[in-house]
Amino acid sequence: MLLIPAIDLKNGECVRLRQGRMDDVTVFSKDPVAMAQRWADEGAERLHVVDLDGAMKGEPVNLRVVEAIAKAIGIPVQIGGGIRDEETVQRYLDAGVEYVIIGTRAVNAPHFLHDLCLEYPRHIIVGLDAVDGRVALNGWTKVTGHDVIETALHCERDGVEAIIYTDIGRDGMMNGFNEEATGNLARALKTPVFASGGVSALADIERLRTLSDDGVAGAVIGRALYEGSLDFKAAVKLAKS
Repeated sequence: MLLIPAIDLKNGECVRLRQGRMDDVTVFSKDPVAMAQRWADEGAERLHVVDLDGAMKGEPVNLRVVEAIAKAIGIPVQIGGGIRDEETVQRYLDAGVEYVIIGTRAVNAPHFLHDLCLEYPRHIIVGLDAVDGRVALNGWTKVTGHDVIETALHCERDGVEAIIYTDIGRDGMMNGFNEEATGNLARALKTPVFASGGVSALADIERLRTLSDDGVAGAVIGRALYEGSLDFKAAVKLAKS
């Protein structure tokens, strides 16, 4: 099971949001590269980076910071936030990023996702963010009528490498991930699913492990690591036991 520390970038700083609200921001570090190195040193095998400014603007804003992170650490980096065209995908891959996460355009322009999966096999991940089982777009500002599982099945047919499922209601709240919804999604797919939002204690890692046979491959973890409620080294040890 793969546990992936998250670094959310806003104005070049490492921050966390609560429930995706850009007006509820906590700055945890002004040096995202040093933070990325910390997680690599503590045993991370992959790093999750989100360009929050890019998610709102619809184009990369913190590209130089992401490139610096990718060059500084010796583990794969996955990046999301504001990736709306193939040129941006290529720029990130050229910058040393291993996986590019498509969110909004995977839903409102499915042909785009299909073409990317053909052009960049094994490099495309889809991030599905949801409220009550419905997909949210544009930096979580718009909730659609699209069902998460139906949308994920379309993405799987296109050949995505993985699905990252975020329950917005749990994100940054540190009250546990949505075990039922995550498990239901994983069981509906053959593609690996990563939980995101709410993983905050070793008990959550135990719950994730019970879903591994259903296709849950791990989790993206954010605020709990920065506020100290979850020791990353201990979490990794438990995940691998």
